Amino acid sequence: MKKVVVITTGGTIAMKYDPATQGLVPAVNGDDLIEAVPALGEVAAVEVAEFANVPSGHVTPQMMFELAQLVDTYAAREDVNGIVVTHGTDTQEETAYLLSLATKTVKPVCITGAMRGASETGPDGPANILAAVMTAACDEAAGKGTLLVFNDEIHAAAEVTKTHTTSCSTFHSPGWGPIGHVYFDRVVFRRQPLNLEKICPPALADDVCLLKTYAGMDAWLFKALADKPVAGLVVEALGCGNVPPDVKKGIEYVRAQGIPVVLATRVHTGRVVPAYSYLGSARSMESSKIILAGELTGPKARLKLMLALGLTKDVDELQQYFDN
Repeated sequence: MKKVVVITTGGTIAMKYDPATQGLVPAVNGDDLIEAVPALGEVAAVEVAEFANVPSGHVTPQMMFELAQLVDTYAAREDVNGIVVTHGTDTQEETAYLLSLATKTVKPVCITGAMRGASETGPDGPANILAAVMTAACDEAAGKGTLLVFNDEIHAAAEVTKTHTTSCSTFHSPGWGPIGHVYFDRVVFRRQPLNLEKICPPALADDVCLLKTYAGMDAWLFKALADKPVAGLVVEALGCGNVPPDVKKGIEYVRAQGIPVVLATRVHTGRVVPAYSYLGSARSMESSKIILAGELTGPKARLKLMLALGLTKDVDELQQYFDN
């Protein structure tokens, strides 16, 4: 029987209702999570490791980076066939993406969680854990990067995002859809994630910020971040990479201080492309050597920049990471 290590980090999947505070709070440890899914014994031998027990909004990029190192430590063992990480859903897609970039293993790595706490009616955590362990124990899951397994769907880390605040079917991959499904008797893959890449610096760059563009936005926040100064900045632009005129001035001010700026889009699907040449378009800022994020969301582009800055601060070299 295959062995799967389940690394727990907390989140709703490890929470119960607290009458005193009238809300969900961390209350369940890793062993409790596994004991709630007796069917796991028929799928794989499970070893539990507790990394943390916190809401996912408390998880920092540094914690994600340390988690990636822990995943590689367990995956290096010959007796381990796959890894599952349980995690809160609020930042689950971010941790999934960082793990996909920063882990060196080609063994299956799956991340899952729950939208309903362990004490709620119809908790989805046990079913999601079972599906994730089934996927991690599946030979076909190897070499596909970190996979987000939720609601019996398997998503590529670079493509998936949370789309609903409370629904159990919250995770989707806009424009692409899941790469596979988990059935009661087997795991089925229907496509292979392309352009998988690894960025494994010795340390994660700190103080990289994200700003979302809105109508009428001015340059004040950009100047404040540049004067701080931050190590890098990601801007979620309008459309395919366009910003208001004052935001263009702000971006140019940041770049004048030698700070890398990555241009993503606040739109759910599609690439950032220099399709326009008017004031504030991506093309109009090319002389500033802004970095185009491709299809990545702002939060994921930020994590990629933090990893890449751990290896280089050269803007041309940074652009190559995002061209991939």
